[in-house]
Amino acid sequence: MRRVKNRFSRFMDRPATVDISRYKELLKSVEWREAKIEKLDDAELTEAAARLRDADSFGEKELAELSALGREAARRALDERPYDVQLLGTMELLAGHVVQMATGEGKTLAGALAAAGYAIQGRPVHVMSVNDYLARRDAEWMGPVYELLGVTVAWVGQTSTPEERCAAYSADVTYGSVSEIGFDVLRDRLCTEPADMVGREPDVVLVDEADSVLIDEAKVPLVLAGSSDDAQTDPEVAKIVRTLRPGAHYERDEDGRNAWLTTRGAKMVEKALGGVDLYSGEHSDRLAAVNAALHAHALLERDVDYIVRDGKVHLINSSRGRIALRQRWPDGLQAAVEAKERLRPTESGEVLDSISVQGLISRYRTVCGMTGTASAVAEQLREFYELRVAVIPPNKPCVREDEADRLYDTVENKEKAIVAEIAETHAAGRPILIGTRDVAESERLAKMLAEADVQCVVLNAKNDAQEAAIVAEAGAHGAVTVSTQMAGRGTDIRLGGTATPSDHDKVAELGGLLVIGTGRYQSSRLDDQLRGRSGRQGDPGGSVMFASLADDQVVQYAPDATAGDAPDDDGRLDDPTTQRFVDHAQKVAEGVQLEIHRNTWRYTRLIEHQRKVLLEYRDELLRTDLASTELAAVTGERWESLTESHDDEVLERAARQIMLYHLDERWTEHLAFLADVRESIHLRALAKETPIDEFHRTAIPEFRKIADEIAERAAKTLEKVEITAAGADLEAEGLRRPSATWTYMVHDNPFDTDAEQALQRVRTVIKKVRGGTRR
Repeated sequence: MRRVKNRFSRFMDRPATVDISRYKELLKSVEWREAKIEKLDDAELTEAAARLRDADSFGEKELAELSALGREAARRALDERPYDVQLLGTMELLAGHVVQMATGEGKTLAGALAAAGYAIQGRPVHVMSVNDYLARRDAEWMGPVYELLGVTVAWVGQTSTPEERCAAYSADVTYGSVSEIGFDVLRDRLCTEPADMVGREPDVVLVDEADSVLIDEAKVPLVLAGSSDDAQTDPEVAKIVRTLRPGAHYERDEDGRNAWLTTRGAKMVEKALGGVDLYSGEHSDRLAAVNAALHAHALLERDVDYIVRDGKVHLINSSRGRIALRQRWPDGLQAAVEAKERLRPTESGEVLDSISVQGLISRYRTVCGMTGTASAVAEQLREFYELRVAVIPPNKPCVREDEADRLYDTVENKEKAIVAEIAETHAAGRPILIGTRDVAESERLAKMLAEADVQCVVLNAKNDAQEAAIVAEAGAHGAVTVSTQMAGRGTDIRLGGTATPSDHDKVAELGGLLVIGTGRYQSSRLDDQLRGRSGRQGDPGGSVMFASLADDQVVQYAPDATAGDAPDDDGRLDDPTTQRFVDHAQKVAEGVQLEIHRNTWRYTRLIEHQRKVLLEYRDELLRTDLASTELAAVTGERWESLTESHDDEVLERAARQIMLYHLDERWTEHLAFLADVRESIHLRALAKETPIDEFHRTAIPEFRKIADEIAERAAKTLEKVEITAAGADLEAEGLRRPSATWTYMVHDNPFDTDAEQALQRVRTVIKKVRGGTRR
């Protein structure tokens, strides 16, 4: 009975059903105020906004006033009067929700007004975008609106100097990419003087493309590394691995995530390396190098997983189809890929600190966000962030025509059909946007279109710098645009394009923009994001997805897929059975990603907690006299002797430098220890132990040692270090901080077994459901 009740409660309290009716009623009050505010001059409008800062509370009266002021500020600054639905979005953001608004409905302005609303309440706001370009564009675009409302705004990017960063974070509203803001948090963590820190206490974060950031990238670690020796790459190993043949010398699992040497392959490699025994402890480093080289050779594909540009390997973000700036694999694999491509190895180093995107977001008191596809992950947003979704209706009804999938037996037949559809549609002048799943597919399709005398523009990870201009013209008459993943492109597609907007009606008569998908993505949300590029603001449009039983996703997640009926002469399949297999493969892929997210967070949640505890201690060492107090307690006579012959301020600085050095060093060691435990934890599963429980049993006692060890190491250092006017001369004792640091994002850990375990769990659940045995 309790189970039934719980299911009923979940149904009645669905996360995606935030009641927006009370704010709809508030719109009447906004409209009433609008007539009065129109009569104010600019200075009076700014003054009216300033009066809201002095309000004792921020209730519905103040919310209506802010919305009316924001509407008028946007009209004056941008010549855009926000629609009622945009103001509804603003109100729901100010309520701390994730707002779902369709593409082209004006999320950027709704978000800016919400950020201004938080700032007027005296709360600093970070607006997180998916890349530097959008952060700068939106900050500058919305700048005049903020100015009229008396709110300061700035942005940070990769090229920002420390002084510019400090000024930007001092503004009421700061725009920045998720990674850049996260990296600033990590860099601040290394500061030994409070004045060197650029950030301030986090309060409100408003996340653009919220589902992409909060769900798809939540498990991605942002890493701060310090210089060490150059990457130890073995060109000889890479050369040997290039000669290995699949099936004979190595095998791959069906999911394409692991590769291993066969007995024959191992003997061949050992002989080529001079007769070594790879599996002896003496040659464990060589075995690790061989495994990394094999993974790079057998499982990572150029122009799918990475591209080579300017003599460097650049990873491709699979969820965005862009170059993943400063992302890399763990050093061993990164070096192996560079060796595979015969490139000079990049510098390597040790991890000084790391924080996951989810851990970064959890630092804020208030989290809200906006996207076009939130309801599909509403349960996850509640599970991981305790966030609810508010679905905002479009300003005008969507009239886009979404066709049923067109299914084929082989990839070749599918691509022939795609090219034929594009050629026929293009002949009439109707603009077409084609969404592909990777760079290789986009370039292959572009070549096929050229052979069919159809000229196209290709937007992929190789030319993402021009993406805004390319996307903006995708709705022009006769345009054919091929794009690798449209999520987060952030540029509106207007019918007729920007060069000849008078062509709007001509394109509309042809049916508007046609969106074609070359295959199902790993998430139905990504399919919907692609479809959503067409039919903005009530414009006509259409979409159709092509798929085949030989698509990678179907082969990987529905390996038993077979056609229900025989294909026609063109290879097309038109039966419910085939469609079910394609749908099933996508659902399994979604389930696997969710399981990986859950499993990753089970581990990182403990690490984030330990990080928070240690950094609170570090901050106290940094900003108070705690360091000298603790060193005095553990060194006794040595401290007394120092107080007799040195200035108190100098001694306090020296104590702080010593304690911070050893704290940072000990945290680095702890992260390395946890990484080793995490990589080997799957062996505990083989012993019938619960991996996460074993991880906790190992990690918690190790963390409890840290404080005492910091004090012990600091005491030993104080006994012998020379103290000068600048503080403790740590370098003379060989205690050097990294001469250089850099940041990057670990795109994926290919040696982790999360994906395999997640796939097995999802398949087990599906079998139980099908067999009627689910409990």
